[in-house]
Amino acid sequence: MAGSSFSAVAGGRPPLFATEKPKRMVAYRLYAGTIFAGILLIWVYRATHIPPRDSSSLGWRASLGLLVAEVLFGLYWVLTLSVRWNPMLRTTFKDRLTESYGEDQLPSVDIFVCTADPALEPPMLVISTVLSVMAYDYPPEKLNVYLSDDAGSAATFYALCEASEFAKHWIPFCKNYKVEPRSPAAYFAEAATPHDSCSPQELLRMKDLYRDLTDHVNSVVHSGKIPEVPECNCRDFSVWNETVTSEDHPSIVQILIDRNKRKAVDVDGNVLPQLVYMAREKRPQEKHHFKAGSLNALIRASSVISNSPVILNVDCDMYSNNSESIRDALCFFLDEEQGQDIGFVQYPQNFENVVHNDIYGNPINVVNELDHPCLDGWGGMCYYGTGCFHRRETLCGQIYSKDYKEDWARGVGTAENADELERMSKALVTCTYEHDTLWGIEKGVRYGCPLEDVITGLQIQCRGWRSVYYNPVRKGFLGMAPTSLGQILIQHKRWSEGFLQISLSSYSPFILGHGKIKLGLQMGYSVCGFWALNSFPTFYYAIIPSLCFLGGVSVFPEITSPWIIPFGYVAVAAYSCSLAESLQCGDTAVEWWNAQRMWFFRRTTSYLLAAIDAIGEMLGVSESGFDLTVKVSDSQALERYKKGKMEFGPISGMFVILSTIALFNLVCMVVGLGRVLWIEGAEGLGPLFLQALLCVAIVAVNAPVYEALFFRKDSGSLPSFVTLISLCFVSSLCLQAI
Repeated sequence: MAGSSFSAVAGGRPPLFATEKPKRMVAYRLYAGTIFAGILLIWVYRATHIPPRDSSSLGWRASLGLLVAEVLFGLYWVLTLSVRWNPMLRTTFKDRLTESYGEDQLPSVDIFVCTADPALEPPMLVISTVLSVMAYDYPPEKLNVYLSDDAGSAATFYALCEASEFAKHWIPFCKNYKVEPRSPAAYFAEAATPHDSCSPQELLRMKDLYRDLTDHVNSVVHSGKIPEVPECNCRDFSVWNETVTSEDHPSIVQILIDRNKRKAVDVDGNVLPQLVYMAREKRPQEKHHFKAGSLNALIRASSVISNSPVILNVDCDMYSNNSESIRDALCFFLDEEQGQDIGFVQYPQNFENVVHNDIYGNPINVVNELDHPCLDGWGGMCYYGTGCFHRRETLCGQIYSKDYKEDWARGVGTAENADELERMSKALVTCTYEHDTLWGIEKGVRYGCPLEDVITGLQIQCRGWRSVYYNPVRKGFLGMAPTSLGQILIQHKRWSEGFLQISLSSYSPFILGHGKIKLGLQMGYSVCGFWALNSFPTFYYAIIPSLCFLGGVSVFPEITSPWIIPFGYVAVAAYSCSLAESLQCGDTAVEWWNAQRMWFFRRTTSYLLAAIDAIGEMLGVSESGFDLTVKVSDSQALERYKKGKMEFGPISGMFVILSTIALFNLVCMVVGLGRVLWIEGAEGLGPLFLQALLCVAIVAVNAPVYEALFFRKDSGSLPSFVTLISLCFVSSLCLQAI
């Protein structure tokens, strides 16, 4: 490492974190320069080798389209330089944090967990996440955990009540034996625990307690009936009646663990973190703004109950995997010299259910270890909606100024009585509270965009705050990656559509961020912002060169031409660098290849449809929505995933596009190669070599599609109806080459 920077304070507390720059950047910048030169030569070739209009009509139109596509590819590549150009690596000093502040002076922390559907997000998954954040290695009297249940589910509330009792055993068990991870579901799923010092009897006792908890909760979920429970404030089920539904229910706020009560202690007699259940009011006639509305309700409710200066929000399937994550985040906020303007600390997303050589390219090690540190280097890591620590004031619209002073001692409620706190909080989470206010506009999480988290983070940065990316050796949070192609494509459609909506609106980083954030950060946001638009040249490249190959029309340099060098160099160098980066970050070559396949699939389906929908919404002909990612999968699909079989599932327009491209390129490869070799022999392949190579590459990438179309008979394969539709499209395309 080079360029280490320490925030030493003369006469004050020692620095709590260090910033370093990696040495590899000189080599990367030289490589990028050669790639850019190659791109310029490709542009020159294309502009000077467009056939005259009186020649082959297909060749003229194809070459003109390829010029546009290659210019767009090149401009997009320039944008991607921003996420490699200026990396920053962070190191925290948690021992100094304890020495400088002690346990008593550490700030209190509010932790938000959001769930929206007990069917798609099972209650046991949710409470395992809740228990993991309750068990942080942090003073429990300074922890306040909130579960927002947008469905207002009695089963989820029951599960949380049961979890509050189990926590009295689980939290001391974790702290006494330094358990990692502190999600009971994840911990007990591990086959062996050699790092633990607890006795086999103690481990068995905890397993039995957790099994009882799981049985009780799952029994209620399956039966839909809440068992008889003692009447007490923390188990008041009277609000749930036949009129309550997931889309129509009143405000519910219940403090399940109240620190002001003496009995709110664990089995060792230590105080427990405060635990709060919240279901904001929802009515069919009122907009609820999905997760953004839920987070804003949590911000208001928590301001009455605990009002901590630091807020962590996690998705219900993203459990804490590192019990020291809070202390790491505070090293950034509390650093006296460099922490004053840090608005939020973002941890990367990582997944626990990813198998070796994952067929969907789910490992995102390159993104986490190479891309995100560069955004951090421009002073503004994106806010990704989970695994993020915020200063409360940044979420409430606070503009940073040099004379700003944080009150780290805040965090005491305005009333000590739990009933009074609940009453006051309910008034703040009604469905009409936000009417004629700045909530969702200038305060809280932004409304009106599928990616409310990203645009919120951008607004915070434009108010003068910096953000920090922190990727510790032991991952801070682990979640569940989708394990079917349909889920992944839908998820990426939502993301890419949201990014494009931001980029084409007044909230574009080039407009909103002009003069407020660095140009490199504006470009970094736009890499994702133009995912969707980049689908058009990709789709064109997947069809037109192959179509021309089928018709014997050359649109690339001949193999003996010197002009083939920039095309070959850019392709070979770019993919070689990509493979080297993947291997450097711990991926296998198979995982890299699978990631390339998914890159192609997403660009030709998710991003393409996202671009069409986003443009349609701008023109007023379509409306965006919110698709909740499924957190469960059936056992057969899971077994196929573990065996490396791609799960397609129900028919989808995206699958028709994938099948059409796959079948079309297969026809072009077979017929095109056969025609050239039969009529002209191997010499005739010279002018068409690059097209043949591109066609073969697309066929190779689509191997799982052919398997699902022709060979597999399980429920995860593609139905014959998709094949018929695709063949109709392929036939019409092939006629264009005749």
